[in-house]
Amino acid sequence: MLTFFTTAKPFRDHSGIIQCNALKSWTLVHPDVEVILFGDDEGAAEAARELGIRHEPYVERNEHGTKRLDYLFAKAQAIARHDLLCYINCDIILMQDFSSALERVKTAHSKFLMVGRRWDTEINEPCDFARSDWQARLRSRTLQTATRRTPDWIDYFAFPRGVYGADLPPFVIGRVFWDNWLLWKVQNSRYPVVDASAVVVAVHQNHDYGYHPQGKQGVFHGEESARNYELGGGWRHLRTIADASEVLCADGLTPNRLRRWAAAKRYLRQAWRVLLHDVIQPVWFFFLGITRPLRRILGLRAGTVPRSREKV
Repeated sequence: MLTFFTTAKPFRDHSGIIQCNALKSWTLVHPDVEVILFGDDEGAAEAARELGIRHEPYVERNEHGTKRLDYLFAKAQAIARHDLLCYINCDIILMQDFSSALERVKTAHSKFLMVGRRWDTEINEPCDFARSDWQARLRSRTLQTATRRTPDWIDYFAFPRGVYGADLPPFVIGRVFWDNWLLWKVQNSRYPVVDASAVVVAVHQNHDYGYHPQGKQGVFHGEESARNYELGGGWRHLRTIADASEVLCADGLTPNRLRRWAAAKRYLRQAWRVLLHDVIQPVWFFFLGITRPLRRILGLRAGTVPRSREKV
């Protein structure tokens, strides 16, 4: 029915716990599921063996040693046992509502991308999957205590084999912008992008950003994220779940009538950035220049300007 593929951080401490939780949960979403774990990270082979999933230790990397997304997608589509695939981050727990949603989308479309928002949840211990009610307990806990992220955060991508081809740029994972490009690519190919957030509870297990030397700042604003942005073609080629063409609800698929508003907001944000960079900043610094003699006489300095203004 479905092949999940992913890659992981080293299987130690908290990361090891939440990654094993995620991998195990995927094996339970449907009786006919394949899970492929890519990478030779510490403990990966042992985790794959214990969980009974497929392990592919080799992954192509960039010059910094960061794993490349294009290799994962190409290799997974070449070796997957099923024609339906799902790339998913290795900290997401799924339940059977995922396979039910995917079946409904597959029935409606031959080519598509299914995505959905996640629920940020504090989980610090192994899940007891032996309990018959583990899904009901986890769902209740998540809906009562967790926070649902905005449409910018995209953690799973379910699609039929062939939706992504050889033109996928050499993005690196564990950084930003590649996920937004994956949505744009399907949209640009004229295939439906389906938002399953209303029917799929995707449980994201909270974690820190210790896997990057500069932490969260490095993940979101580092050199490799800037390179991902360039590879993707900039802001015009970035989309979020809010841009989905259809929404999957309990009673079926419906057009996403708010997607035009998402596009409008994107252009407004970009226009504001251009205004700041090309108009406001030059005018502000020109004003500082021409008023410098007067400010010296009065004992004023540019540093007296509020910090928020200086950053603008």
